[in-house]
Amino acid sequence: MYAEHYPVMLDEALDGLDLKNDGTYFDGTLGFGGHTGEILRRTTSARVYATDLDNAAIKNAEKLKSVYGDRLTVIHDNFKNFDAIRRDLGIDGFDGILLDLGVSSVQLDVRSRGFSYLAEDEKLAMRFNEDQSFSAETIVNEYSEKRLKQIIADYGEERFAAQIARNIVIEREKARVTTCGKLVEIIEKSIPKKFQQNGHPAKKTFQALRIETNGELSGLDDAIRDMVSALKKGGRIAVITFHSLEDRIVKNVFKDLNTDCVCDKSLPVCVCGRKKIVELVNKKPITATEKELTENSRSKSAKLRVAEKIV
Repeated sequence: MYAEHYPVMLDEALDGLDLKNDGTYFDGTLGFGGHTGEILRRTTSARVYATDLDNAAIKNAEKLKSVYGDRLTVIHDNFKNFDAIRRDLGIDGFDGILLDLGVSSVQLDVRSRGFSYLAEDEKLAMRFNEDQSFSAETIVNEYSEKRLKQIIADYGEERFAAQIARNIVIEREKARVTTCGKLVEIIEKSIPKKFQQNGHPAKKTFQALRIETNGELSGLDDAIRDMVSALKKGGRIAVITFHSLEDRIVKNVFKDLNTDCVCDKSLPVCVCGRKKIVELVNKKPITATEKELTENSRSKSAKLRVAEKIV
């Protein structure tokens, strides 16, 4: 039985998309259907094409299919393959595109998936696509100490990355590290007690391992550019991120697509001919309301950015 799923910033994201009753939409992160279901519910004849790597999410979408029929098309694939997916579908343009880049509450709560630092005896996994063999266990046991340190520092923004990587290597020389609980034990002894007061000490390392396991940051820039290219004039893209690394990528892509002439300022006239492609609907990221923060603590780090195609 799955835990209740709470789609983050639901109203803000759908308001950002400026839904049309007969629009065509792409949800690159179907998850457990919160955003997709609301797009369908709030429109009369809009169609949604949704992708996800998670087999459980694809199966769960059968419930929405039973209600909305061919208004919903579900594809078991990575949204980063957007351009190929769009061509296969034969769709020229979308009215709106949504990405919710967070790991779903369902994935975290189903302990057998090995995403949670509270899972204890569960196997280290953290795979969005359960069909892939590569997992967090592979990283912990087979990456070099140097690479482990870099991943934990860069993707987890963990100040004690060096100590954690060193202790992982020491422990795996005794026996392979295979469970969430064993990894948490290693992390806890790597971080001084006085720095373990704000949140769980394993949170940042688990985030880093999840990002590496699923290649979450690689190709994100290109995928967003492909998506913007596929928007109709006036179409919008809304992206929800959950940590600074993702948000920085989205911010920089939107900023670049919102930029006109890039000629040297010393030139009297523009010679590059560059024109901006999007307008920023919100120049600063939208964050969750106090009400949502109270109801869903996982929305605390969420940021929403929306851009509208103008050409």
